[in-house]
Amino acid sequence: MIKAAILGAGAMGKVLAQTIEEQEGISVAAMVEPRNGETLEGDVDVVIDFSNPDNLEMLVEFCEAASCPAVIATTGFELEQQEKIKALAQQVPVVFAANFSLGITIMRRVLSEIAPVLEDSFDMEVIEKHHNKKLDSPSGTAKMLVAALNSKGDYEEVHGREGNRKRGKEIGIHAVRGGTIAGEHDVIFAGQDEILEIKHTAGSKKIFAAGAVKAARFTQTAESGLYDMEDVLFGEK
Repeated sequence: MIKAAILGAGAMGKVLAQTIEEQEGISVAAMVEPRNGETLEGDVDVVIDFSNPDNLEMLVEFCEAASCPAVIATTGFELEQQEKIKALAQQVPVVFAANFSLGITIMRRVLSEIAPVLEDSFDMEVIEKHHNKKLDSPSGTAKMLVAALNSKGDYEEVHGREGNRKRGKEIGIHAVRGGTIAGEHDVIFAGQDEILEIKHTAGSKKIFAAGAVKAARFTQTAESGLYDMEDVLFGEK
């Protein structure tokens, strides 16, 4: 039985706990809410983090001391924090991804394969939509998708547009915040007289919880290293 500690007892943490309870071979050992002064402790097999970048120090210290794998689903980390995650991955398995949806993982792979074919004759735009409580913008998922489109760094990444400007060699990135939108990502390839649109819509937070549980299972047999959801699904590392 995999004993999982959930870091973050907000809406996503509660959905994750419910998802774990519905599955076999994994259980919730603890749900930790740092805002209430709670800390990671005890005997656990994996920490699943759906909280806030401010909690990274706690996560790293615990996982290093306990040699405990981590699944990090929090977004909005600064570069220095990302380096700390990479350092942790030298000691334990770490699955770190901006989005744990299986569909988004497939979408990213598709984009990385078709972008080199279409980029010379199609303009590329990314539109993401989330609920009105999401803090970071653009979403970590949008950044991940843009990275798949712009793997060589040849394109300027333009965040929104205003005023008079001729389009250059760029990828437009647009963020919408409103209501209770769980998550929607739309990548548009606009060519001469044709448009190819690849879109993913999250119906609820359950899809992210399901992916996180899959990643948690993956860490139990993985060697130390930094992984993403493509590694979890395709086992390429």
